[in-house]
Amino acid sequence: MKHIYDMNDTYIDDFHKIIGQNVKKIRKEKGISQLDLAHRIGHKSVSIISCAEINHKNNHFNIEHLLKIAYVLEVDICEFFKKYES
Repeated sequence: MKHIYDMNDTYIDDFHKIIGQNVKKIRKEKGISQLDLAHRIGHKSVSIISCAEINHKNNHFNIEHLLKIAYVLEVDICEFFKKYES
């Protein structure tokens, strides 16, 4: 049986990167800028979007961000968690 303590920081960090990459990919496909997305989810600054998309200084989206972003981008939240081959 797997245990939560078997999951290392790299695994979690990589997952945050996948989510950020997917948000960026879908946002660009929809033709929405980082600033516009930030405004639409209730933020005045682009920093939450820009930093979380690239996992800058370990910044990442929380579940509330992802729910709002999915709503704005009109996608199922599950799209952010898929691992796509480059």
